[in-house]
Amino acid sequence: MSKVFVLDTNHQPLNPVHPGEARLVLKQGKAAIWRRFPFTVILKYAVPAPQVEPLRVKLDPGSKTTGIAVLHDASGEVIFAAELSHRGHKITEALATRRARRRGRRQRKTRYRKPRFDNRRKKGEGWLPPSQISRLSNVLTWVRRLSGLCPITACSMELVKFDMQQMETPEISGGQYQQGTLAGYEVREYLLEKWGRQCAYCGAKDVPLEIEHINPRSKSRDDRVCNLTLACHPCNEKKGTQDIRDFLKHQPDLVQKILAQAKAPLKDAAAVNVTRWALYRRLQALGLPIECGSGGLTKSNRTMRGLPKSHWMDAACVGQSTPKVLKTTGVMPLLIVAQGHGSRQVTNGDRYGFPKGKPKQGGRVKGFRTGDMVKAVVLTGTKKGAYTGRVLVRASGSFDIVTKTARVAGISFTSCRVVQRSEGYRYALGTPVPEPQIR
Repeated sequence: MSKVFVLDTNHQPLNPVHPGEARLVLKQGKAAIWRRFPFTVILKYAVPAPQVEPLRVKLDPGSKTTGIAVLHDASGEVIFAAELSHRGHKITEALATRRARRRGRRQRKTRYRKPRFDNRRKKGEGWLPPSQISRLSNVLTWVRRLSGLCPITACSMELVKFDMQQMETPEISGGQYQQGTLAGYEVREYLLEKWGRQCAYCGAKDVPLEIEHINPRSKSRDDRVCNLTLACHPCNEKKGTQDIRDFLKHQPDLVQKILAQAKAPLKDAAAVNVTRWALYRRLQALGLPIECGSGGLTKSNRTMRGLPKSHWMDAACVGQSTPKVLKTTGVMPLLIVAQGHGSRQVTNGDRYGFPKGKPKQGGRVKGFRTGDMVKAVVLTGTKKGAYTGRVLVRASGSFDIVTKTARVAGISFTSCRVVQRSEGYRYALGTPVPEPQIR
């Protein structure tokens, strides 16, 4: 079961406790709520020389979602789990829109604009695009935050999603490695990601998939990963040793699609590979000893322990330090979505890229800021009731509150109380892991 983080009177992390114990100390007035997400309490009395047990944070970096897990190595208990969704694609879209508008303005008959390209910073060594910097910053922010909430003494991360060189040249690592417990895991995981976990021929999903040679192995002897795809058992058996052009002679469009996808690089894996060493170096700067693992090892650990596929489950299975038994029953992952801190534009723009409307005012109104999580209790009127959600502030003091189900307009600031300040993330609770069925 997910634990509750505890801080002492000096804001130093103590051992996480069971939610029932946290509820008891809150009821007795011995502690107060420090954070809502992740839920943290702070003690109101001094604890003499507390004995804390070391924990390990484990990361499964992804281009869209990063899995996070905090484990107790000795017991195998998952203390905390989260799935962090990045906003790199939104940054890419915003930059593309800005670039198109600037280009459009230059091509129209407008006033002379001085060239500004000489003012731009040159791309030096270690340069990364803004979308990747955002992903790195999100991961580092949460590692630092968790280090301040619980006694983390070590870190494990998936350094490479796939061992590309080993897949292209299997003999490079020696036959003994190929016949070990990781045999085939690197290739299978790569193919599952590349082909969308579905049959390349009929598109079947959620069925057992088999590795299939696009050009028959009996004719080409080609075992490279660029000649492999996934197929369900009926399609694999039906194709047999036929050439793909003969097997799909009545579907020429599908043939071209499969051949093109076989040669195309894995975009998401490439994004992870670009930033893996940058993330490794920045985690090293935090002073934590780092253990590294590959995607094949992660899948091997998860499969041998019989755990379902999810981002935080993958994070819990990263590295050789993974305990033989992982206690995941009752763990409710925290779903974190990166939203940023608003736009830097002084004014909004029209479809042609020209400013419209008045310049934006200050972000804080009556002590509230857009994005803060608030609880509003309205005692009278048509809006009578209690509402908890994100607030949208206005200079008039009449706010909107976005709850889980609706958007409530016209709530006075006098009825609102801050639950948690805006920090660029949106939170939700995932589905808890059920207890195993006894047969």
